[in-house]
Amino acid sequence: MIYTRLFASLCALASTAAALTPLEVNGKDFVDSKTKDRFQIIGVDYQPGGSSGFTKKLDPLSDADACLRDAALMQRLGINTIRIYNLEPSLNHDECASIFNAAGIYMILDVSNPLAGGYLDRSQPWTTYSAIYYKQVFGVIEGFKNYDNVLGFFAGNEVINEDAHYVVPRYMRAVVRDMKDYIAKNAKRAIPVGYSAADIRDILMDTIHYFECDLKNSTSSRADFFGLNSYSWCGDASYKTSGFEDLTGDFADATIPVFFSEYGCNEVKPRIFTEVQAIYGEEMTQAFSGGLVYEWTQEDNEYGLIKIKDSKTVTTLVDYDNFQKQLNKLDMDRIMSSNATQANVKAEECSVSLITRAKGSQPFYNAWDLPEVPPKVADYIKNGLPDAPVGKFVSVSSTTIPQKVFDHTGKEITNIKFEVKSGVNTPSSSNSGSSTSSSSSSGSSSSSGSSSSGTSTPTNAASLNGAPSLALGGAGGFFMLLASLL
Repeated sequence: MIYTRLFASLCALASTAAALTPLEVNGKDFVDSKTKDRFQIIGVDYQPGGSSGFTKKLDPLSDADACLRDAALMQRLGINTIRIYNLEPSLNHDECASIFNAAGIYMILDVSNPLAGGYLDRSQPWTTYSAIYYKQVFGVIEGFKNYDNVLGFFAGNEVINEDAHYVVPRYMRAVVRDMKDYIAKNAKRAIPVGYSAADIRDILMDTIHYFECDLKNSTSSRADFFGLNSYSWCGDASYKTSGFEDLTGDFADATIPVFFSEYGCNEVKPRIFTEVQAIYGEEMTQAFSGGLVYEWTQEDNEYGLIKIKDSKTVTTLVDYDNFQKQLNKLDMDRIMSSNATQANVKAEECSVSLITRAKGSQPFYNAWDLPEVPPKVADYIKNGLPDAPVGKFVSVSSTTIPQKVFDHTGKEITNIKFEVKSGVNTPSSSNSGSSTSSSSSSGSSSSSGSSSSGTSTPTNAASLNGAPSLALGGAGGFFMLLASLL
């Protein structure tokens, strides 16, 4: 009996550790690093509480109870990727990263945050391009570099705009360079680094051309992927009237993966998400690698898929149901199938001819004279950021979420389970749950997971719900696990 339990526990731990294979860039596609199968992002932007909900003591990936709840509800949708905007490097993210990994969900992480010293000032980038800023940037990389479900890092989000497109581009490309050089020296794998752009059509193509071209004297400064925040498809628009047809044509010749880092116009409510069929249709998947709908939780701007009443109660909104209906229509076999032409692309050499708005009263920056790496930052790149917490996967044992969940009509949704997966989450493999006639919107439930706090270290990863850490290895780990079962 003991051996049966031991074997089952070891299998559970192994499946938690190996839920997802790291992704890599192959031409203009993301692909599984082992199977080389194409990967399309079916995602959601994840920032519970909005930007105001972020502090030095709390970020979206530091609350294990919330992550378990949200991962289970995302599994039900078929989500395979989340984007997290604001992260605090000093917090412990082991539990949440492990939960999303076990759920079959990848993470794309922004390295900046809105606090002082945590971002590049677009109006005067030279004033913040410093060691203080890079403690935040490299701190995020250190904290997340060992999680296999990190798809990539965003070096910046909408830093380049109508008022800041002359000086800023050279600094943003320098940030990409510095991040990639740091990863090359201090991480076990080449984690992709990209940029997320606003949908400003006048400078959009100049922006991607600036990031994707090949710079012979600084090859590492080339972005690995490009995200687009676009809200041009509103209500029951069409491929043509929304401007998506134009975007497909514009990005058809891109040489790196392009995807919607935000989408989901809410000018017409409720949202019906008919753009999903276009984004994952045969035309657009030749130019785009999917997208992330904005956003997971309902905030003041009313873009949410779910509404959090309190720590014990959550409601799935009508947008959640509408989004799920669209995702369930997708042909996943076609979407994820490889396309040889997508891989056989070559970047153009950086030159003024790539920039269409190189002249005039408000020209886009058309030189690639990147700023030199600040001396202290160069030392960080060479030797690593000192005393930075480094994350590590831990075991995930909870399968039942502690919160009560209601649909938008007030009926309780029961039997929502968190499932430890052996691969990527998809709409076809998602959990459903069932609704009951209860219309109460409140209730209590005891927490089954402990909140993550403190700092993560390379040698001492926390465990979820008291389960042994995946960091345990060799005979010592085996006997510690055996002792816990006796």
